[in-house]
Amino acid sequence: MLILLPPSETKRSGGGRSSLDLDALALPSLRLQRERILDALAGLSENPSTAARVLGLSPRQLGEIEVNARVRSAGTMAAIDRYTGVLYDAVDAASLAPAERRWLGAHVLIHTAPLGPVGALDRIPAYRMGASVSLPGAPTLRRVWADAVTEALAHAAPRFVLDLRSEAYVALGPVPAGCASVYVRVVSDAGGGAVRALNHFNKHAKGALVRALGEDRPRLSTGRGLAQWAAGRGLRMSEGAPGEMLLFA
Repeated sequence: MLILLPPSETKRSGGGRSSLDLDALALPSLRLQRERILDALAGLSENPSTAARVLGLSPRQLGEIEVNARVRSAGTMAAIDRYTGVLYDAVDAASLAPAERRWLGAHVLIHTAPLGPVGALDRIPAYRMGASVSLPGAPTLRRVWADAVTEALAHAAPRFVLDLRSEAYVALGPVPAGCASVYVRVVSDAGGGAVRALNHFNKHAKGALVRALGEDRPRLSTGRGLAQWAAGRGLRMSEGAPGEMLLFA
């Protein structure tokens, strides 16, 4: 099983002594795209006023420009530890046992804007860039990433993909056609058989699901198997629209 996660806008600062090693990242076929976006991001950082506008930074966030300028040389940490916020606080990867973290490393990709999908334990620097950013002098992120990421995922040939990304990141790398997969939507029971989509609790529910998967390390290859496993964990999941699963929060 392969789990696809979105990143978070908020990140821990700092990192170890090692800098970004593109050769050590998951999906190595994406190196050309990674180089292209990193070069454009570094170039953007040379013009602070343009960078602030393109990245949508407030006056208090202008330090993020320097963070981007040092993206190739800054210290790194495991991607699953780099991100903070509701989803990643619910995963709480730092508190998982070593075997559970290794399982996440083998089964989770986090879809970043500048690097594409990276492994949960791949070491990455801090950065500031979201899926909607258009870098001057570079094609749109969708043109850079979508086909390349889909092809890389197809080459990885996962038996089953659990897609927990936001739709903005799905657009930067759709799951290959013909690959067994489900897209998860988080909802609440509105009564009478109706459901209501959630926002804040959407992220928490996805994080809690990933943590439970890391703890149990199940072998799953279908949406039905996922729902049966979830029920055993006290989580409620059911089929939604074709290709989708509903996760009740």
